[in-house]
Amino acid sequence: MNHLRMRFPGGLGKAFTMSYDDGVEQDIRLIQIMRENGVKGTFNLNSGLYAPEGTVYPAGQVHRRMTERQCLAAYAGSDIEVAVHASTHAFLEAVPTATAMMEVISDRAKLEKDFGRIVRGMAYPFGTLSDDVVEILRLAGIAYSRTTVSRLNFDIPTDWLRLGATCHHENPALTELGEKFTVSAPNREPWLFYLWGHAYEFEGHDNWHVIERFLKTVGHRDDVWYATNIEIHDYVQAFRALRFSVDGNLAQNPTAVDVWALRDGEILRIPAGATIRL
Repeated sequence: MNHLRMRFPGGLGKAFTMSYDDGVEQDIRLIQIMRENGVKGTFNLNSGLYAPEGTVYPAGQVHRRMTERQCLAAYAGSDIEVAVHASTHAFLEAVPTATAMMEVISDRAKLEKDFGRIVRGMAYPFGTLSDDVVEILRLAGIAYSRTTVSRLNFDIPTDWLRLGATCHHENPALTELGEKFTVSAPNREPWLFYLWGHAYEFEGHDNWHVIERFLKTVGHRDDVWYATNIEIHDYVQAFRALRFSVDGNLAQNPTAVDVWALRDGEILRIPAGATIRL
């Protein structure tokens, strides 16, 4: 019997992604740091809370939302995913069902219109949710939604609508986790380092050095796949869609995505639409 362990594109055993919320001015600097280190990520926006054009914030205000025009410029590029964060950042489990659905679906529709992309990702406002909210997301076509739970590991998610991250950038375990991620390698299942936070926190806590140093450590590595949240979700789903013969000697990839696997120390590529003998 052939046992396949998932590997990321190119046969890599590790992946890295980021998820940052609220569409704030500090995202511009964060994206610059990400690009300097070859890192990709996802930004979760409240399209009903764009700042009015021409907004001037009071001196010292840290949480500064961008205007629609600023957002369109800041999040341009294939290395950045735009995702839902509820139109007005509502507590979705605390409002009527129809209101919660409108918060999600109107945000998705507005972001798709603004950015000309299909939007399928999300982060929960305040990190709060309920079973009813999860069902609303499923019906609204949301593929994954990030919570504020830090799992402190590199496990591949199984419940994408209750998605936990590895850690927040201010978690005391960040450095230790980063060192393990870069120095060690997975034996069986692949690793995903999923970092989350709010970029305004770097300004508010005067600690931009934290993310600059961390991304310098984990970035530009040839053993890591750098991807947006939705790219990782879609790749994992493609691997899990593989079909096998009863004796396990044939593998069919019914998707449009090439997938890679580890078998007895050997890396295999299973092309999109192909059936291979193992």
